[in-house]
Amino acid sequence: MTAGQRKIAFVVCLATMLLAVLDQNIVSAVTIPIVQDLDPVHGIDRVPWLISAFALASTAALPLYGKLCDTLGARKVFLSAVAAFLVGSALCGAAQSMAQLIAFRAVQGIGGGGLMSVTMVVIAQLKAGAAEEPADAKAGGAKGGGSKGGGGGAGIGGIVAGSGMALGPVLGGFLADHADWRWVFYVNLPIGLAVLAAAAAVLKLPQHHGTRHRIDFLGAGLAAAFSTAVLLVTEWGGKEYAWDSPAILGMIAASVLLLGLFLWRQATAAEPVLPLSLFKIPVLRTSFALQALIGTALMGSMIYVIVYLQLVRGIAATDASLFLIPMAAGLSVIGIVTGKLTARGWPQKTFIVTGTAVTAAAMGLLATLGADTGLWVVGLALLLLGLGFGQLLGQLIQLTQESAPPRQLGVATTGIRFFQSLGGALGASLFGTVLARVYEAKGPGGSAGRIAALGGEAHAQAIRAFVSGVDTVFACAAGAMLVALLLAIRLRVPRP
Repeated sequence: MTAGQRKIAFVVCLATMLLAVLDQNIVSAVTIPIVQDLDPVHGIDRVPWLISAFALASTAALPLYGKLCDTLGARKVFLSAVAAFLVGSALCGAAQSMAQLIAFRAVQGIGGGGLMSVTMVVIAQLKAGAAEEPADAKAGGAKGGGSKGGGGGAGIGGIVAGSGMALGPVLGGFLADHADWRWVFYVNLPIGLAVLAAAAAVLKLPQHHGTRHRIDFLGAGLAAAFSTAVLLVTEWGGKEYAWDSPAILGMIAASVLLLGLFLWRQATAAEPVLPLSLFKIPVLRTSFALQALIGTALMGSMIYVIVYLQLVRGIAATDASLFLIPMAAGLSVIGIVTGKLTARGWPQKTFIVTGTAVTAAAMGLLATLGADTGLWVVGLALLLLGLGFGQLLGQLIQLTQESAPPRQLGVATTGIRFFQSLGGALGASLFGTVLARVYEAKGPGGSAGRIAALGGEAHAQAIRAFVSGVDTVFACAAGAMLVALLLAIRLRVPRP
């Protein structure tokens, strides 16, 4: 690739990541309009599934994406993932029921999982290719410089992803108030088609010729089945079925069995989708656990902040999403500062530790929200959340890419994304279950979706119960981040 083609390809990658994260988070601003349109009676109870469907499909596909990148080459996998994402977006926009929308979100998630993870592999290969070519030496940096190769791309990509995570609900709220909720999906089509055309024209990456590789489809299937079983336990437990019911106990047993089969397959397969040898590397082992906890804590945060503002405070979708601007500002500023300090030699562990600590404090502040708490407190908490999360974006992916064997770059990168997506999906399901149980115990009865239709003391009681549930969700997220902080302190990052 020429230097010009490489720059275009890099911009395409950043646009793809922004598209993926915008779509994953844009739905949080339009959950109420979607529920009111498709299922005003029971829709609010299905919101966790609306979020989990995308995350589950994305999580299930991630291990296979990594292996496909290492065997077929990242270009083909990248183009296929974008195409699948666009098909899912078109279907979501045309959905006529909550069941259809949840199913189509799963289709979209299959492509969405590749957008983020495969794009990180593409960025790493673009940087590595630039470093290897003398003509591009100035742009690419010295050969072998891990943080200036794949890691630099991971850091910049992390800032873009974080900005999209914060700004997605703003765009979603604007479309919901001034157009129609379906446009949050249709808006992907022109952008995605432009990305697809540009990538097909300029993207040229190494091809893997000469050696015939076997793809572990059985391992990928077992990973998908395990993820599904775990999420069904968290989604159904205590809601659809009692925790000690045969259905839940059977699902737990199935989860354990599937995990055992997956580990056996990875230990015996010639070319596993998630090699167990990666877990022998201390940095990777701790990074995987950290990324899972971060995903668990953050997935439900913005969803329930927006729901709190709309349902409890009666703020319109667009106005509610504007509360995320402080978070976006914190993300952008601290992301730039962190990148500059890292380039000057500041250890990555410093930012991982301080990032988890500040994020835990932000979650703790959100856990104190009441029905009449000053809205400036919400803004302050979200600013802190941006300042904390902005220090974490890209750092763990960078460490993973620097620490993984070169031939396992794809499976290592998608591996850490797998744990983040699984943690996020579990967080959405668990937090939805926690909120429902607290509301059921303290509310006036019925679904939380009927709060707006209540009046008098029943409405006041429902609001108090819902706020208590939201506070419990944020307290759980704060607890997850405190565990992440302990792991971050114990993280051993090798010196370059």
